[in-house]
Amino acid sequence: MNGKPDYNIPEPTLRRLPRYYNYLKALLNRGREVVSCTHIGKDLELDPPQIRKDLAYTGIRGLPKVGYQVEELIKSIEDFFGWNNIDEAFLVGVGNMGRALIDYKGFSRYGFKIIAAFDNDSEIVGKTFGGVEVLPLNKLTSLCQRMNVHIGVITTPDHAAQEVADMMIAGGIIGIWNFAPAEIRTPEGVIVQNENLAAGLSVLCKKLQMLKQSGKIRQEVIE
Repeated sequence: MNGKPDYNIPEPTLRRLPRYYNYLKALLNRGREVVSCTHIGKDLELDPPQIRKDLAYTGIRGLPKVGYQVEELIKSIEDFFGWNNIDEAFLVGVGNMGRALIDYKGFSRYGFKIIAAFDNDSEIVGKTFGGVEVLPLNKLTSLCQRMNVHIGVITTPDHAAQEVADMMIAGGIIGIWNFAPAEIRTPEGVIVQNENLAAGLSVLCKKLQMLKQSGKIRQEVIE
């Protein structure tokens, strides 16, 4: 049963919904047709009322004492994120991180496709990685305009990130996925999603340090 989707959605919910989606796809592959928030919560170690609230943002409502049709719930999440419509993107910075993103095949499940890459290294320009050609950086803005691409991925060193972002915005890009360790300044109406790998690693290391200090970690794990 579907209602009207609510797009004023908290970021933590946006991050949890793909996790539910992957879980539901696995359930469907095992032949399960109906699932409840209690079942999801038990398997994912999450609070069922929070799960119900998260799913309601997509517009779907479960049936009391029954739950959700798995296929219907999967489609509701896909429609909410627009994963049924492919969003094409340009990537700038074809180093190790850039190549890893180009080679990753899982993006297609989420309606995302890198169709061209750009770099200013003459030894890389003209080569193809994962079926994606590397073009000269000076062609970025004009190709954004010509091909009506609205998403840009930045995997450059930190000192180049702002200049690349400016070129993307000049070409009409309104959504930037930034992997560079730099803060990007953008005008109103341009969305930036920062992926700070160093920050994530720092959190992991600190939590590991605290776990070791607590004495709750098995000795053989840290030896």
